[in-house]
Amino acid sequence: MASTLEVRQRIWKHRGRRLATGLNVLVSLVLATIAVVIINVMALRYYVRWDLSRDNYYKLSEKSTQFIQSLEGSVRGVVFFQQGHRHFEDVKALLKEFEYTASKNPALDLSVEFVDPDRDLARVRALASDYDVDDPNVVVFDCDGRRRYVEVDDIVTYVTRVEEGRIIKELVSFHGEQAFASAIHAVVQPEKPVVYFLGGHGERDITDYSPSTGYSMLARTLRRDNIEVRNLMPAASGGIPADCGVLVVAGPSKQLSREEVELIEDYLNRNGRALFLLDPYVDTGLDVLLEKWGIRLSRDVVVGMTLTGRELVVSNYGEHPITRNLRNVQTMFYLPRMLEPVAELNGGSHQVDRPTVTVLASNTEKGWAEADPETRPPRFDAAADRRGPVPLALASERGNVAGLDMEIKPTRLVVVGDSFFVSNASLKTGVGGNIDFFMSAISWLLEREALMAISPRDPFRVELSLDRKRVRLLFLLAVFAVPGVVVLTGGIIWWKRRR
Repeated sequence: MASTLEVRQRIWKHRGRRLATGLNVLVSLVLATIAVVIINVMALRYYVRWDLSRDNYYKLSEKSTQFIQSLEGSVRGVVFFQQGHRHFEDVKALLKEFEYTASKNPALDLSVEFVDPDRDLARVRALASDYDVDDPNVVVFDCDGRRRYVEVDDIVTYVTRVEEGRIIKELVSFHGEQAFASAIHAVVQPEKPVVYFLGGHGERDITDYSPSTGYSMLARTLRRDNIEVRNLMPAASGGIPADCGVLVVAGPSKQLSREEVELIEDYLNRNGRALFLLDPYVDTGLDVLLEKWGIRLSRDVVVGMTLTGRELVVSNYGEHPITRNLRNVQTMFYLPRMLEPVAELNGGSHQVDRPTVTVLASNTEKGWAEADPETRPPRFDAAADRRGPVPLALASERGNVAGLDMEIKPTRLVVVGDSFFVSNASLKTGVGGNIDFFMSAISWLLEREALMAISPRDPFRVELSLDRKRVRLLFLLAVFAVPGVVVLTGGIIWWKRRR
């Protein structure tokens, strides 16, 4: 038998081996931890990103990349989005791309926080009051108190159609890239552009909360676009203010005085910008002024495709920056008046003072211009009416001449033969592209073409075409065949084990 000394030596030797093994494991763990930390630090600083999505769906366009690289400021984005929402992953992936692109610009600090209204209740209550957010699924961008709100309707476009008695709502475009780029651009600008709404002649009022005729919802939309909105009485203020970015004349029901028309003309001659929303059957006193800019106001009313007989559904747009992103979008106008380009003044020359007029929207060849407003319902009269397409919205630009070495700020104006299409009653329904049309016109007047040129994305479409025979076969396979095979296999195994 071994002596007590040998036993003790064996015990200490065993303990030494255990200690050495433990130290070896500890050193290995420390070295592995250091290696992981080094790898993560290196990966954080030097990494490679791949876009594995189909057709680079989430990759920013070259225009957006260059645009983000040119900005300066500190922008915070708060995403109040439900994680179960259909477009949550699209919004999340796109904003991550904006964050990554902004990280390459040392002058721009862009941070994005995601808050789920259904789960982060305490955080939502803390932020919702600060950012004036009532509804979920909205993205807020903030830079030094300047804020811009992007809602779901601003980033997606749906069309509704009736098929076999069912109403189908189909996604036709995703334009989140343009909406987010526009929002970031709006909040980093130190000064807000000012849009004045003319008053004193029965125009629609931006402080009117009437559910039918008011313009309060439109004013809120403009303010959320980081645009200052003010009322203007030219007689009281002594003319058009110098800080006027766009002058809006929205549905006057009374005629403007000769002095007021001269003030507007003088403003336009000083490279001003104006948006005229002029209803039919009203003599505004602006006819002579607008004809100098190549636009003639007609007494006829544009009619055509309609759903209830009270509105005009328009999807026929001209080639212009305002309408570039309105494809597959319908705009609803309400008894719009016909507008005519003055051919002898429209383009075709290199003179700086010659306006270029472009048709923005018109009805189709199936519609017409109704000369008799008392006809109910309207009926085409070949002797008096004009067959479509008939324009109801025109854009005029003067001073933007290619080939000149001098830089001239062009005068721009847009005329639409209807003011009701952006009223509270119209916007509250949420149908059509009415607000898109209006805001696109404002963006063009304010020279935001760089953002308007970003094209929308076409959604993925996976279509499975099956006839009734194949659908029935698929049903039998899924409901009976596959479960039957499982049950049969289990029964055979049970029977063999029992034997």
